[in-house]
Amino acid sequence: MMSVFSKFLLLVALVPFGVLNAPAQSRAQSDVEWWQQEWKQTDFSKSSIDFADIISGGPPKDGIPSIDKPLFHAIDKETKLGPQEPVIGLSINGDARAYPLRILMWHEIVNDVVGGVPVSVTYCPLCNTSIVFERKLGDTLYDFGTTGKLRYSDLVMYDRQTQSWWQQFSGQAIVGKQLGSKLVTVPSRLESFDNFKKRFPGGKILRGDPAARRDYGRNPYANYDLAAKPFMYRGAMPEGISPMARVVVIKSGGKKHAVALELLRKKGALRVGDVTLGWEAGQNTALGHSVIKKGRDVGNVVVQRKVDGKWQDVVYEVTFAFAFHAFEPDGSILTK
Repeated sequence: MMSVFSKFLLLVALVPFGVLNAPAQSRAQSDVEWWQQEWKQTDFSKSSIDFADIISGGPPKDGIPSIDKPLFHAIDKETKLGPQEPVIGLSINGDARAYPLRILMWHEIVNDVVGGVPVSVTYCPLCNTSIVFERKLGDTLYDFGTTGKLRYSDLVMYDRQTQSWWQQFSGQAIVGKQLGSKLVTVPSRLESFDNFKKRFPGGKILRGDPAARRDYGRNPYANYDLAAKPFMYRGAMPEGISPMARVVVIKSGGKKHAVALELLRKKGALRVGDVTLGWEAGQNTALGHSVIKKGRDVGNVVVQRKVDGKWQDVVYEVTFAFAFHAFEPDGSILTK
């Protein structure tokens, strides 16, 4: 992955001047005709979105390479991760693995099998969304790559089996043969490496791809989460909260809700419907300092509900307010 500004310059260089200055509808049609040269197997006649909302993030298809054969090592072999560095902590059927954002920053998708369950571990830096999906639907096993495209600044993935496009934020297929299909999300935690070690002392840590030659540990989006507005975003902004403020998105009562992270930090714990949210200090932001382990502390979030008398982790996202508003325009954000 390249820097935000490099991606923008590449976008400008690749797109004809007339296309950039054309009306949105005609530009969208020109984009589809252009995309079809690269995406010959994608059925663009099947779509649930406005193509004008899709923009190039800069890199081409698979220009941000997914990790398809992940390598791991034991916790005691890890020497580069700082104790407060963020990882996506995942445990399925007793198989515990941590996926550091210092690596996901440069790959965005890891196709893996954890505890016998095929999953895709995903991270979109521009929305700060870390989401784990099951990658088997029906009898078909999918593996995912990056399109190089963004919608509302969020990663648009594709599956290599049908070349359909999928929205990372929702897990839904938005273009192509699989239109309307939705991936099942798997509970995970965005947590510090230290917290993961305490929970799973026998867990494994994802290693970087030695062939990828990526600058693991560096944040190419330095100070992005302190910006006044999101980069490469076309959409309405939320009211009553900074668009770049972190919010915790949960599902309760069949609806998605968002809680401002700052409110949760002040309260320490909150309850929304049948879901309990907790916060504690000790996790670096991955999108602040150019060196991830030097990022400021934004804290750890745990989201659970009680099932049969036992607390269980549930799916949640720590994202930016603008992203929640873009994909849940009728949803409210609890700020006080």
